[in-house]
Amino acid sequence: MRASIPLVLLAVVALAGGGAIYWNQQKSTRLPDGFAAANGRIEVERVDISSKYASRVARIDVKEGDFVEKDAVVAQMDTAELQAQLAAAKAAEQRALAGISRAEAEIAIREAELRLSELEMRRAVELEKRAAGTAAEAERRTVQHHVAEAQIQAARAALEDAKAAKAAAKAQVEQIEAVLTDSTLKTPVRGRVEYKLVQTGEIVAAGGRLATMLDLNDAYMTIFLPTSQAGRVRLGSDARIVLDAISGYVIPATVSFVAGEAQFTPKTVETASEREKLMYRVKLSVNPKLLEVYRDYIKAGLTGNAYVKVVPSAVWPAHLAPRLPDVTD
Repeated sequence: MRASIPLVLLAVVALAGGGAIYWNQQKSTRLPDGFAAANGRIEVERVDISSKYASRVARIDVKEGDFVEKDAVVAQMDTAELQAQLAAAKAAEQRALAGISRAEAEIAIREAELRLSELEMRRAVELEKRAAGTAAEAERRTVQHHVAEAQIQAARAALEDAKAAKAAAKAQVEQIEAVLTDSTLKTPVRGRVEYKLVQTGEIVAAGGRLATMLDLNDAYMTIFLPTSQAGRVRLGSDARIVLDAISGYVIPATVSFVAGEAQFTPKTVETASEREKLMYRVKLSVNPKLLEVYRDYIKAGLTGNAYVKVVPSAVWPAHLAPRLPDVTD
């Protein structure tokens, strides 16, 4: 009995010491007033690479997981038919240019004839006045002059028609060239290929997706906060993200969106307890410059905890100071 007393005392001291250590740890990691906490998951904006027109996939240049720069070629659609149409449209444009040249030459000829007919008409009229010519000759020259005037009007109309044909042919060329440009599918953002949805040789419909990309410059965590906390959150407020996969690191973030409508409850609430059930979606965005440095760490779906400053004067506790992994690791 006496021998067991020291053992009991030792156990009490050990429990007390362990309790003190646990209490200090809990105290050091306790969230002070002025902050809100919630859990969520990392989300990354997705960008679909789609074909504007129905066509066959000539080649696809990316694989799932590839990192690609903005405006990089993702896929090339088959353009054999379009190239033939473009050649025909350019030939039509050249024919229209030749038509313009012919019309301009015709106008020059008709203008010369008009000037000649005018001289002959004046001479015939003058001879008639001096009784050196007949009235019939003067009338004939006058009619010829009117015919020459009509012919030059027709030549000018032919010129306008040739110019219109050229404009139509040029528009056709530009339209086909635009389709050809759209047949080379490029990424509008720099990011990582998430899914490759087609293979070379497959036919896709207009608007059909060929690949899905993750915009690594737009990663964020979505959380939900109750009315009492969401009402104090301001756009631009500081936030911190701690991911479960790398719990030793603290990622700085910023509140970029607060939903204007609550979720999970009826639209009309009457009691205070029901109002407390209202949850508002809050979006915490990470600085794009930071995302650029740690792009290889960005993975959609990672879960973790988020902390948001709801009182501007609140001071972040030491355990939530930003800590980021070494990019050389």
